[in-house]
Amino acid sequence: VMSFDHTHELYRRHVNPGMADLVKFMGLDSTERAAEGCYVTCANGRRFLDCLGGPGVFTLGHRPAAVVDAVRDQLGRLPLSSHILLSDLLAKAAEAVAEVTPGNLQYVFFCNSGAEAVEGALKAARMATGRPGFVATEGAFHGKTFGALSASGRDVYKMPFEPLLPGFTHVPFGDAEALDAAVDDRTAAVILEPIQCENGIILPPDGYLSALRDICTSKGALLILDEIQTGLGRTGKLWACDWDGVTPDIMTLGKALGGGVMPIGAFVAVPEVWRIFEENPYIHTSTFGGNPLACRACLAALSEIQRQDIPALAAARGAELLEGCQALAQANSDFITAARGRGLLVALEFTDSDLAGLVIAGLAQRDILAAYGLNNAKVLRFEPPAIITADEVQRVVQALGEAI
Repeated sequence: VMSFDHTHELYRRHVNPGMADLVKFMGLDSTERAAEGCYVTCANGRRFLDCLGGPGVFTLGHRPAAVVDAVRDQLGRLPLSSHILLSDLLAKAAEAVAEVTPGNLQYVFFCNSGAEAVEGALKAARMATGRPGFVATEGAFHGKTFGALSASGRDVYKMPFEPLLPGFTHVPFGDAEALDAAVDDRTAAVILEPIQCENGIILPPDGYLSALRDICTSKGALLILDEIQTGLGRTGKLWACDWDGVTPDIMTLGKALGGGVMPIGAFVAVPEVWRIFEENPYIHTSTFGGNPLACRACLAALSEIQRQDIPALAAARGAELLEGCQALAQANSDFITAARGRGLLVALEFTDSDLAGLVIAGLAQRDILAAYGLNNAKVLRFEPPAIITADEVQRVVQALGEAI
């Protein structure tokens, strides 16, 4: 077991010096060693209540028994695929995903992460439509690979790598008129998150997603919804787009899809899009995508999400957490501007990013893990596992008040 100082020094020399110093500044002076349920235990015995959750990865909690057991069993059988023979596990996992996704989303491509899922979705949209352009939203976050970053909407992550992929136009999130004006006969697809997560848990205005669906349909563009963080029960429904009854042509998945045990991403599409594989079934491939370990994790995770009714748990605990945050926002309105959320996506927005950082550090001192949004450092966001208890929610609210 290495000491924290030794690990910190290795991070500085071989991993990420800036991250190492930031974590140390926040007072997180130990290394993670084990996790179970809603808790992460460090090498020095310190135990944190995890209210960041990956973010969004640990909807079922850390090391959910059913998923761990499935992966452990598969490890003794066939960990990786031959890539020549058909895989019954991949077929079953694809069927399971198709059964729970909305509308006529029927075909599934498994990859290793959400960013990879976005890359595949963008490629599929261009090929299926024969059009080059995309419309995305300001403040969006879709990943940090070139295509996903091109669709994302914060310059601080984009400018060092320009020129990015051509053909991307960004409009304000929630402005249907601006989006309508931007979509034309060269637009392959509109891509956006049903709720902007990394931008601070920004909810769409009423009717926005429905208007977006109508715009895409009328102009022959595809609709790509990024449910990588919002999906699989996180918002209180299985999919965030279910709140508006909207069905996309392509959906990207990741994070909780592996049950918090295996990395896995996917993009799912309607049959019309999947014609891209008819002429060349190898037009888009992945060495490790859809591997047996990940597929077993996916199958077990989907089963557990339904068995435990994760959307209902997220709705109930999320309402309690949001109520507590709203009370704190009202009591500290001089420097807290908003408390908002849906399900277990809850945000507290401060007037200044430094204040948010200090409160995050204060929570860490009280053994609670939380973080700000990557695209909005003024926002403290909570995404705990859906198995968090009502008592644990109240502990978070109390600690938050003390940190404030």
